[in-house]
Amino acid sequence: MGEEKKPQSLGVWPTVKPFVNGGASGMLATCVIQPIDMIKVRIQLGQGSAGEVTRNMIKNEGFGALYKGLSAGLLRQATYTTARLGTFKILTSKAIEANDGKPLPLYQKALCGLTAGAIGASVGSPADLALIRMQADATLPVAQRRNYSNAFNALYRIVADEGVLALWKGAGPTVVRAMALNMGMLASYDQSVEFCKDSLGFGEGATVLGASSVSGFFAAACSLPFDYVKTQIQKMQPDAQGKYPYTGSMDCALKTLKSGGPFKFYTGFPVYCVRIAPHVMMTWIFLNQIQKLEKSVGL
Repeated sequence: MGEEKKPQSLGVWPTVKPFVNGGASGMLATCVIQPIDMIKVRIQLGQGSAGEVTRNMIKNEGFGALYKGLSAGLLRQATYTTARLGTFKILTSKAIEANDGKPLPLYQKALCGLTAGAIGASVGSPADLALIRMQADATLPVAQRRNYSNAFNALYRIVADEGVLALWKGAGPTVVRAMALNMGMLASYDQSVEFCKDSLGFGEGATVLGASSVSGFFAAACSLPFDYVKTQIQKMQPDAQGKYPYTGSMDCALKTLKSGGPFKFYTGFPVYCVRIAPHVMMTWIFLNQIQKLEKSVGL
């Protein structure tokens, strides 16, 4: 009973702990995945295959180009992943309490994932916009490049040049994409953990690895079409007459479907899956290790 009372003495820590852990695990994973994410964006913008994009970036822009937008990526994780993983943990804990401590059915986990994804994306949308623009900048003509120096410079200039609401440009598809991704990622992870432990008898390490792999695949498969539309909306520039190529996410989706068919939405899927799955896996692995460390020091 003494160990159960200890967290209570730490005040707000039990409440903020899921958010801190979620943000920290996401930021650590991003440091490893950033180059793959950069290549994925360039592929979606029509710069060629994974090999071509990588060779051209290193040759023309230097190795550091693979980490362009890292500050925005870290800021995105500090907002988006902090909010979504923290919210998911709280929602599922409340739902389990309401379910008399029994494991939640898959549909309830999916609903918690959808809700957490929407909240996280709403909070993290400005950083996501800055990240996409910084990653896409080198693909634009020199005269059209924004040349943001870092994420905070990007946010400042977006507000100064386009207004505060511009920070949420493309927020609609961002939120929808996040809802799809988190439904696949969070629900499948919890379900897989239960299956690996209870049905397969896996140990802790194998359970985390197996469940993370399943979680990463479903996150990628559910979210790529929305991610493609989101990227197109966020990086678009007006033409000489000041007209944008798309009026919104639905217009972008319909034009993409008409010009390239449904598989156009899965442009770059292998790289996207390679990027999403390891990031998801490492997020869960880092989160598991952070929680074990906190437990070992009594937090």
